[in-house]
Amino acid sequence: METPPRALPSALASALAFGSSGAVLVLEIVALRLVGPYVGVTLQVSSSVIGVALAAIAYGAWLGGRLADRYDPRALLAPALILGAIGTALTLPLVRWGGELLRGGAAPAVLMLAALAIFLPAFVLSTIAPMVVKLQLGDLRRAGSVVGRLSSIGTLGAITATLVTGFVFVAAMPSSAIVLSLAVLLAVSGLILGWWLRRDMPGSPRMRAALAAVGLVGAGLGATSPTPCDLETAYHCARVDEDPARDGGRTLILNSARHSYVDLNDPRHLEFEYVQWIGAVLDDLRPGPVDALHIGGGGFTVPNYLRTTRPGSDQLVLELDGGLVDLDEQKLGLVTGPDLRVRVGDARVGLAAQATSSYDVVVGDAFGHLVVPWHLATREMAADVARVLRDGGIYAQNVIDYPPNRFIRAEVATVAAAFPHVALIAPPEAIAGGHGSNFVILASKSPLPVETVRTGLTGVKQPVTLLTGKELEDFVADARVLTDDYAPVDQLLAG
Repeated sequence: METPPRALPSALASALAFGSSGAVLVLEIVALRLVGPYVGVTLQVSSSVIGVALAAIAYGAWLGGRLADRYDPRALLAPALILGAIGTALTLPLVRWGGELLRGGAAPAVLMLAALAIFLPAFVLSTIAPMVVKLQLGDLRRAGSVVGRLSSIGTLGAITATLVTGFVFVAAMPSSAIVLSLAVLLAVSGLILGWWLRRDMPGSPRMRAALAAVGLVGAGLGATSPTPCDLETAYHCARVDEDPARDGGRTLILNSARHSYVDLNDPRHLEFEYVQWIGAVLDDLRPGPVDALHIGGGGFTVPNYLRTTRPGSDQLVLELDGGLVDLDEQKLGLVTGPDLRVRVGDARVGLAAQATSSYDVVVGDAFGHLVVPWHLATREMAADVARVLRDGGIYAQNVIDYPPNRFIRAEVATVAAAFPHVALIAPPEAIAGGHGSNFVILASKSPLPVETVRTGLTGVKQPVTLLTGKELEDFVADARVLTDDYAPVDQLLAG
């Protein structure tokens, strides 16, 4: 009868189960941030990363079990940790060079980039748990308790890693530092475990040297691989590009999307077309200072425009990303003060804290990559905007959509469910479904100054259409109102 491999000490077995599962979850969370600059941060991207990670865990557990039955698991644990470290270190160059080739939001590109970001290290690290279980099964009468204990410890490791990464690591260091630190930790753990077990890795000292060399190369590639970010905040890969055609012109890039344009020398200059439309609407408000609420800050183009064109206005900006506010102050000339305040946090929560009938204008320009976050696109959200607006106040919401315009039609229907007066600004070709575009929804509890706004829009660079009344009803057609219970904004945008 073959002698079973000697069991590991219980504490060591628990540490391996805890650590290997935790490492996979750290990689899963960081992978979402690594792929964002190339394919965005959407429900499809999140689903792809989670799905690829689960596939890697499943295949890794299957292979680990097969290997544990054929070989002494004690000889495989240290190499698995070191190979996991190598795969982790290679994640950065694979994603950052592969991302340039796969840039965009097409489903195959998203799946491929998700696989580059997590599959290899998650697959290797997931082989560890069944090996540890095999080593601890010295008495089949205790199989249930052994498997249950190690499974629960592995799950606790995953939970701990998820919470610590989300609440601590992401806020404390860039994603590249998290990945490289994890790679070093796994490599050191593998070397210490191999020394403690007094087992050579598979093959000879040359094999150990080769693995170490590959690990060093992977770490070097990861450390030197190109990064698309000037700053990695808690939510964005952010970069500021200078405009060679305009002195003082700066473009804010968030996760590969051109998010805002700021002229450091002239806050009145509005480069993006949809901002010109919003500027034309703001110019037609009653004369004098206004109280304005901005849902989303971005480059603070519109708040700075209002500050310049309507001095004395009181403005509050609800911005989720505090790191982005810091970048705006450092590179985009943002100066906050009593007349322009910033509340860092979720816009829905910040909106709920505002007093009823306290604003003359609300500007909605919050995006997760190219789509309005779903909880900011519902009837309940629109109703809360209506609550904080004064009679005669205007809500201007920026939306991006592509043919066949499913999302914008649903969003207009949603806003119309909370406001009695609604209009839509967009290029005529976009309304006809010819191409994707920004759309600006206007809404008010009082009749909109349609003709005044239409006259103001004649001064923008490109011709636009202002849809109202029956034309707008025909455009919306039978689109469904989005609610907190049903708001598939990513799917609607995907068409």
